[in-house]
Amino acid sequence: MIKKFKPGIVLAIVALILINFLSDRFFIRADFTADKIYTLSKATKDILNDLPKTITITAYFTKDLPPDIANVRNDFKDMLVEYYQRSKGKVVFEFIDPSDKPVDEEVAQRNGIQPLLVNVRAKDQVKQQKVYLGAIVKMGDNTDVIPFLKPGAAMEYALSTSIKKVSATTKAKIGFLQGEGEPEISAFPQFVEVISPIYDLEQLRVNDSSNDLLKYPTIIIAAPRDSFSKPKLEALDNFLDNGGNLFIAINRVDGNFEQMQGNSVNTGLETWLARKGVTVEPEFIVDASCANVGVNQQQGGFSYTTQVPFPYFPLISTFGKHPATAGLESVVLKFASPITFRATATNQFEELAKSSEKSGISKLPVQFDINKQWQESDFTSGSRTISALLQGKSKNGKIWKIIIVSDGDFAENGSGQNAQEVQPDNVNFIVNSVDWLTDQSGLMELRTKEVTSRPLIQIDDSKKVILKWFNFMLPILMAIGFGIYRTQLNRRIRSRRMAAATL
Repeated sequence: MIKKFKPGIVLAIVALILINFLSDRFFIRADFTADKIYTLSKATKDILNDLPKTITITAYFTKDLPPDIANVRNDFKDMLVEYYQRSKGKVVFEFIDPSDKPVDEEVAQRNGIQPLLVNVRAKDQVKQQKVYLGAIVKMGDNTDVIPFLKPGAAMEYALSTSIKKVSATTKAKIGFLQGEGEPEISAFPQFVEVISPIYDLEQLRVNDSSNDLLKYPTIIIAAPRDSFSKPKLEALDNFLDNGGNLFIAINRVDGNFEQMQGNSVNTGLETWLARKGVTVEPEFIVDASCANVGVNQQQGGFSYTTQVPFPYFPLISTFGKHPATAGLESVVLKFASPITFRATATNQFEELAKSSEKSGISKLPVQFDINKQWQESDFTSGSRTISALLQGKSKNGKIWKIIIVSDGDFAENGSGQNAQEVQPDNVNFIVNSVDWLTDQSGLMELRTKEVTSRPLIQIDDSKKVILKWFNFMLPILMAIGFGIYRTQLNRRIRSRRMAAATL
């Protein structure tokens, strides 16, 4: 005997088939996070909509990762699926575990994806495991590498920026000002290495034709030492009036280690800034939180170098909430000066970086003493601004922006035998600043789009005891209550049956 299917069962089967069909062709994900970290930004959508060719992404991820790291792989895969759907198939990807084949591991390492060592617990033992969490992004002959995707980091920014690098047909030009004693671009190799895949750096000189500046969305002025003429300052004003942006790293003071004294630096640029409301004071900031300098010493016929704290080299770790400073941990400055602002009707001022609370001011003239025993009384001026954003509107309604740092040499490596590696965050600071000033796509805003740590609220011991017993007793009380309810229900049922039987 053949049983007929009920209409409800048939409809359920049809619905399941339809859902499976639609899910295979459409990627839908609901984002309930407070910061919408899993929702693609407009900047990313614009990049994907404008892709000229197919982007190939090879993700090198180790399998069987610890749970906290496995989430990175899962989130990255979900994001790639969404990129694939949004780009209408122009973003294709594959996942490879380099530990499966030595040849894959060799390719990953040759392209700059290095393994990390993480502690993994297995069978009550902790062992170290090599883990790969990187990707190679390629379009045609253009290749970019994401060497490491940090858990909780801005994953969309890393991926979209990488796609933008390999897909961009033209790059914006950044002007690097010369002619007033500034070091050449070659003195900034770390900065050039990071910024050049995104922008073209060009050295330029300000001449009588100020219109030459207008082809640059951003111009860098780093450590000028000669005076700016009036026509050159007027050319900078014209550049701002047309919506241009400036990154200015200015030395208001400088230290001479041969003469062991500090001097003021005057170029006319500080006067030009003062007219806009910003004053870079001709003073030295000294900070109890500082970097060290090497001091050569002789003892028993031997020469050795001792590292001595030098408060004139402040170690900056206090940053404002701004894309230019997002993710920075410590920036080392050499001979920085305090920045102050006088409010104007049109200009806005925002602090980007400050010295520590234990800071002081050393006024000119200054004589350096490496062996000085610094006291608490030397650091009573409080936190002082060393970098700021100045923003205004020109008469024709265009917005201009200037990021100012009161140390002209903070990102300079130097040249020849005097070249030195600078702090990584020094480079990140100038790269972030120039990128934010120049980029109109909105990608820079994604740098702060990351998983926010929300630790559990700390409670006192008495509340802990109450919550502990509440969690312990609640299931027991619920079970007892359910048992009482079932007992009463069964009694009522028996009573009804007995009553029915006597009728």
